[in-house]
This record gives sequence, structure tokens and C-alpha cells, in this order.
Amino acid sequence: MKETLKRREFTWLASSGVCGVFGASAFGAEPGELREQDPAEMRLVLLGLNALARAHELSYFADGHRGASLISAHLLCDENQLAPEARARIESLFDANWAKAPLCQPFPESDPDPAELGKIGEALAAGRGQLREVGHNAIFAMLALKGFRMLPSAATPERIEGVCKLIRDIKPWRDEAPDPEIDPPAFTDAAAASRFVLHEASAAVDRFKGFGQGFSGHMLTFGQALVELAAMGDAEWAESCRLAFRKYVTVTRKGPQPDDRRIADHGPSALRPNGTEYWQKRGEKTLGIGHVFKYPYSYYDLFRHVDDPALKAEWEAKADQLF
Repeated sequence: MKETLKRREFTWLASSGVCGVFGASAFGAEPGELREQDPAEMRLVLLGLNALARAHELSYFADGHRGASLISAHLLCDENQLAPEARARIESLFDANWAKAPLCQPFPESDPDPAELGKIGEALAAGRGQLREVGHNAIFAMLALKGFRMLPSAATPERIEGVCKLIRDIKPWRDEAPDPEIDPPAFTDAAAASRFVLHEASAAVDRFKGFGQGFSGHMLTFGQALVELAAMGDAEWAESCRLAFRKYVTVTRKGPQPDDRRIADHGPSALRPNGTEYWQKRGEKTLGIGHVFKYPYSYYDLFRHVDDPALKAEWEAKADQLF
């Protein structure tokens, strides 16, 4: 597959009608060559889109995570060129857990309508700066949009509306005024914004020792979702979440609160999720609700924008606490 189709492949041909709705460069690329990727290579993406669109009917928060993790896993493999053995092991883990569950089953046949994808951005922007369950409205919206743009034949009205319902279901959480001093770079400045997110997540790892990976991991996934939305050309939707992201940075900078749950830290390990052995040694029932895929996808994608050996070394010394 051409590299130009592996990154920023998210405009369709002008004849699709989408360019007329969103503008020529609305998805982060000039109009030109764009076609649906090989569906045989998109199995995890389709399963993830089915799950995201159906999660609101089941356990919206946990099942939304599962859908997001399927798309994240595909992107983790594709963008980091994981070995075939690692990809096969990841597929087998999904088959042993969620791929065959009702959550991921096919939707009824329906004509796709990619021009309606703007409804997902509108549902996200309707949050009006509220911090909603650690930013999962933004995380789920970005991954859904990215998935539909890789697989536009899946962008049926039923799936799009299901994703919108999921985004609207995400509830406010610690939605308090942000520290006025916190002002992240524009999300369109991918290098500066990614560096900001990586620094904040690194500090959160240190701050939340003994409290698990949730605060640091979601700093990565929430922040990366906004950087990636902007990179896809959806800067307005990304910036609609700026206030919510500032609130989350404020939360993490405060450190653990009395009601935060204590969780044992990970043991030291030299294995990393961009290597095959990491996945081969993972047990069949160790996926949780999917952070094992979402965290590394966001981590490696943020570092794609940042050339900072000192920051990379800082993270490498503690990455086992995230992964």
C-alpha cells in the first residue's frame, strides 16, 4: 500500500460529495487519489465500527472502549509496521474475546452515506467544553471518523447515528473550571501539541504511582485524539474540546484525590507493544476493556510528531508503567 494512502487518506474523490460538504482540504489532504482500502485488511476496523455504533445499546462505556480498541489495534499494527506474527496474535486475542460477540456482529445491509460523517463532529462539539468521562467523547469520535474514512463503505446512516448516540451518552466527570495558566498549543501544531501531551502524561505517570495507568494513559489518548482530529482537517471539532482538555490537565496536575482507587503498579519489563514478543506473552484473557491497544497506539502516534531524544529517553525509562 502506498504510504500516501496509509496516512491522511481521509478525503474521498470529489464525486463522493463529501468535499462539497466539508471543503476541499477538510480531511487534511488536497483532493486527489483516494479509494477504499482493501476490506480484507480492514477486518478489525469494521468490527470496531460495528462495536462503536452498537455500544449505546449495551454497556456504552465499556463496549465503546472495546470498539475503540479494535480500531486502535489496526492502526497500531499498520502505522508501526508490526511483524505478521504480532498482527496474527492480536487478531487471535480479539477472536478469543470480542470479535464473535453480539457487540461486533454485522449491521443490516444499507447504502453508505459518508457525507453524513459531519454529524459525528457535531455531536462532539455539542459537548460545549464539558469534561466528559476523561474525554472519551473525543477519543471515540476521532477513532470512528478515522475508521469510516478508511472504510467508507461502512459509513451507513445506522452506524453513524449509533456512534452519535454513543458520544452523546458520555457523561460529565470532574467538570470544574480549569487552571487559567493551562494553555496547550493549537492542536493544528502537531509537534508542539504532541510534545505538550507527552510531557503531561509523563508527569502523570510519576504523580499517580500506585493508582494505575488511567490518568496518564487517558492523557495520551485524549490529547492524541485532538491532535489527530486536527491533522485530519477537523481542527474546529478538535478545538471545540480545548476547554475540556484544559480541565483534564488540571485534574491530572492535582494528583490523586481521596476517592481515587489504588491499583498496583506494573512490574518492570523491557517488552514493548511494537514488538512481537509483547503480544505472544500476553494471556488470552488479559485485554481488560482495551487500553492495552489504545494507550500504545496514541503513544507511538504522538511520538511520530516529536523528535526529542531526551523526552523519548524519559519515557523509555518508565514506559513499562503504561504498557
